Amino acid sequence: MAGDAARQPRRAGLLLIPRWRESATRHLTPTKRSLIVTWIAFGVTWGTVRTITHGIRGGWLPWGNISARGRHLHHYNIGIATLAVIGVIAVRGDDRAVGHPAIAVSYGAGTALIADEFALLLDLQDVYWARQGRLSVDVSLGILSALGAYLTAVPFWHECARVTRHHLASAARRNLPPIG
Repeated sequence: MAGDAARQPRRAGLLLIPRWRESATRHLTPTKRSLIVTWIAFGVTWGTVRTITHGIRGGWLPWGNISARGRHLHHYNIGIATLAVIGVIAVRGDDRAVGHPAIAVSYGAGTALIADEFALLLDLQDVYWARQGRLSVDVSLGILSALGAYLTAVPFWHECARVTRHHLASAARRNLPPIG
């Protein structure tokens, strides 16, 4: 009996993740799953790149810029190459690759690498660290990433919120910790 009571809080926390999966299965088509993965990859890549570039510039990361034969390679170059590979896969129409999470992650990451240096591409001048417009670009890209992930699957997010509220209320009624 005492062993069952000790396992109860752990089980209560673990039940939430399968319920989220069930909601995803019910509300997300394969296309919407790919779009969510794409948007999340965009946001994570964009945030990671911003952190790395600030770390390189601030000297608190142990490495420097990527260069080839003395020429600085901007991360938009990597993004363009990534999207070119994704384009080849799309043109080939490989059924196993279309909709695969790795393709969605690559597309989102490649797009973020390009978007992060959009001002450089727009003006063809290296204005990455210029004060003009940096804050608005940073904020807008962050909002774009979060909004894209949300709008891609509104019913899924609403269902997850409902399931989570129900789970937390149920755990509170039973005096269990809400999550593991």
